[in-house]
Amino acid sequence: MSLMEHANVLPLTAVAWSSNFGSCPKNFTLISITEDGAAANFTRGFAMKSGYYLCFSKDLKGGVVVSDIQIISDKDSIPHGYSYITEYLDPKTTVSKKKRVIVRTSPVASVETAVLDIKLTAKSKMLLQHYTYVGDINGYVLWCRKGPFSTPVPKAKPRSVSLELCGLSLDEPSAPPRLPLQHRNVPATQPQSRLSHRRHTLQVRDFLETSGDSSVQAITALDGVPFSLHPDFDLQANDTALQLNSQLGNIRIKTVKDIENEYNYTFAVEESAAKRIRPSVST
Repeated sequence: MSLMEHANVLPLTAVAWSSNFGSCPKNFTLISITEDGAAANFTRGFAMKSGYYLCFSKDLKGGVVVSDIQIISDKDSIPHGYSYITEYLDPKTTVSKKKRVIVRTSPVASVETAVLDIKLTAKSKMLLQHYTYVGDINGYVLWCRKGPFSTPVPKAKPRSVSLELCGLSLDEPSAPPRLPLQHRNVPATQPQSRLSHRRHTLQVRDFLETSGDSSVQAITALDGVPFSLHPDFDLQANDTALQLNSQLGNIRIKTVKDIENEYNYTFAVEESAAKRIRPSVST
């Protein structure tokens, strides 16, 4: 079998014993017939109501796969990492267990190859192509096939979408029609006593900025901190107001014409120097 055919086969996730189809779990496949047409019941006898069959599962919900399978004697110690296969048997079922089937399970993500299939034959002389001989047990021969495997991609379940979700869109909604501006009665701010003009201006500006957006981003570290001028710079509370007013009264405010007349410069010297004729040297 080619590598492409191997990759399309699901691996074994569990191997177990079962008495019949009734005791076999739903996600397991029971091997009732060997490859050469014989009954695959390991308890041979007359009028046996309960059997002893091998079954396997390929359900990947557990997240593990069967990476190896072996048959050992009941006197041998079980190797590290291996375990006996599970038994789904009727209470009255008895079987000789001189040999035991053991498997090694590994997480799906940690292995690249696993046991893809197992088969039984009743005659030891029969060979199965592409299968590996595992061992003989109770007159049967167990074969396995290993190779790379692929995990099925989970399919997304369709969800019922409500009418409200269907109405949602990532496109920007159309702008609402503009309405004529209406005058709102904004309460007039009354100037408080002993407040500077700067503080009054800041309060009005803060009110205009924060009235439209009251989110946390508009809050600063200075919110709630009172602001006032030092008494030395408050002209209304200081006795030096009259002295400063007298000094300010002596300042003469000059117009543009006064400044041009006071600092007028004709550049006559430079113009006369530029007009001088450079003397020529006679040959």
